[in-house]
Amino acid sequence: GSVYTSGDYRALIKRLGMRSSMGRTGVCWDNAMAESFFSALKNERVHRTVYATKKQATRDIIAYIEGFYNSRRRHSALDYRYPNDVHYSYQQPTQAA
Repeated sequence: GSVYTSGDYRALIKRLGMRSSMGRTGVCWDNAMAESFFSALKNERVHRTVYATKKQATRDIIAYIEGFYNSRRRHSALDYRYPNDVHYSYQQPTQAA
């Protein structure tokens, strides 16, 4: 929230040659999909697990995303389809009738 809108933060990212991924002020829908993903990741996996090492955390999070979130978790924003199915459907060449 507010830390990312502070003048000091904006000056720092500008000085580093970066740009903020924040949407427009007060428009909650700009990053809705990303916010939903990170909420699910934290609530369904990260906050329920104690990681001994950063490497273990990285492997577990990748396994969650690839093995569950993208392949077995339906999403309302995708008409209750799986992200992988939607992704692969866009990669299939359109066949002429």
